[in-house]
This record gives sequence, C-alpha cells and structure tokens, in this order.
Amino acid sequence: MAATLLDGAAIAHQVYAQLKERIRNLHARGVQPGLAAILIGENSASQIYLKNKSQACRDIGVHSEILRFAADCGESQIFTTLQNLNADPRIHGILVQLPLPSQLNSERILQAIAPVKDVDGFNWVNLGAMVAGRTLLAPCTPLGVMTMLDYARVPIEGRSAVVIGRSAIVGKPLALMLIARGATVSVCSSKTPDLRQYTGMADILAVAVGNPGLVDGSMIKPGAVVIDVGINRLPGGKLVGDVDFASASRVASKITPVPGGVGRMTVAMLLENTVTAAERSVGLG
Repeated sequence: MAATLLDGAAIAHQVYAQLKERIRNLHARGVQPGLAAILIGENSASQIYLKNKSQACRDIGVHSEILRFAADCGESQIFTTLQNLNADPRIHGILVQLPLPSQLNSERILQAIAPVKDVDGFNWVNLGAMVAGRTLLAPCTPLGVMTMLDYARVPIEGRSAVVIGRSAIVGKPLALMLIARGATVSVCSSKTPDLRQYTGMADILAVAVGNPGLVDGSMIKPGAVVIDVGINRLPGGKLVGDVDFASASRVASKITPVPGGVGRMTVAMLLENTVTAAERSVGLG
C-alpha cells in the first residue's frame, strides 16, 4: 500500500486559518503583527523566498518590510539596523536572510537579534531554552515538522525517532523537540556507519542533510512516518529530497513529498512565531 502524503500546503492552509483568528484578536487590541527581513546582496533564491514570505504576510494580515543592503555592506550598518528594529514596537519579528556575504560574520549578526523577536529561532537564548524543555521561539523548520506530525495525529510519546542531520537549524532542535514529547531519539549523520541499523528501527524518521537519495525504501521500517527535510536540485533542475521517494513511499505509512512538504511549513511557522511574539508583547500567551 502506498504511503499517505503529508501535504505541507494543505497543513499550512489550516495553520494560516488559525493565525487569522489570532491576528483578529490582536487587531482588536490595536496591534498588527510586524515582520522585518534583512536581505544583503542579490541572491536570487533569497529574493524569491522573501517574496513568498511577504505574500504570505499580506494574505493573513501581518505587516512586513524588507530592508535591502548591498552585498559589500559593512557589519556596522547591519548592527545599527538590528538595534533600531529591536527597539521598534511595530516590529515583532526580525529575520536575517541567509546565506550572508563572506565578509559578514553570520553568528555575530544572528546573536544581535533580540531573543523575543528572533522568529527564526537561531539566537542562543532560544536554542538554549529548548535544552531546558522550555521552547520560546523555535527554529521554523523543525517546528514545522512537529506541527505536521501533530496534524497527521502521529503518536510521538514512547516511539523511536531517528533524525539524520545535526545542524543547529534543523537536526539538533528537532531532536530536542522530539525528546520533549517523550520520543526515544537517535541523532545520526550521513557519515554514521551502518546507517540502516538506525533507520530500520525508526517509527519516525526525519532526514535533513542535503544528500539526495541518501535513504531508500530498503532502509525504512515498514509503517514508519518519513519526514524528508532535504531540498536538492539535480543537474537537470529537478528538486528532490534526501529520501528516495519512489521506494520509500512503498514502505512508509506516511511521507512528505519534495517539493510540497516541509518547505511550505517553514514559512507558515515563521508567521506563527511572529504572531506569537506579537501576542507576548501585549501579555498574551
């Protein structure tokens, strides 16, 4: 039997519907959630991504603005801008679009965003809170994965979960979220010896390494839920994930497609975090 698709677009649509109600409640208090994005340089993928974010903001009633800088700008310009945004009561969420030009220190810049406005969830304060099991603003992609699991009513407590990928953006925070929900979690990488030993015992398998076709159906436990976070562009231009979809979908019970899966949820969770930050600014939540 073919696996059930976890449709990121359909789930994101439900998330947006709930956010619109929360935004109406904020409007009644005279507050419009505001999101500011900093774009440095002319990276075409970043521009498309921010265009999609801006459209999503307009669709649900979030104010958004993009602050653009030349690729050769200095760090002082960015730090000054971040200080102003941190102090601006109209702005509840701030993001710096990655990657940054080589002359800029990404770590220093990301840590200059106020934790209460860090809607990408990259500030060490927000990441550290996850270790304590007290998530404040979580990184958007792993938050999107957890939201997909919940919408699909996938049991987490007591289940075996395997995360392939150990980045601070996806793998590590996702593992912490699963641990907080009572899963038994193994964290692997593409270099893990005998990777199938781990994948074969996973009730929930999440793959986020940027390695097309790393996992195929022979490595998956029958009936597992497979979350493919990878997005890879093949030489011919086709987008694929880290999981061989054709073989995996014949073994898994539920699976995310690429494209159309987790990527749609990442944008939805960015707006979720922005609305949450706006609510907290007026003592809600």
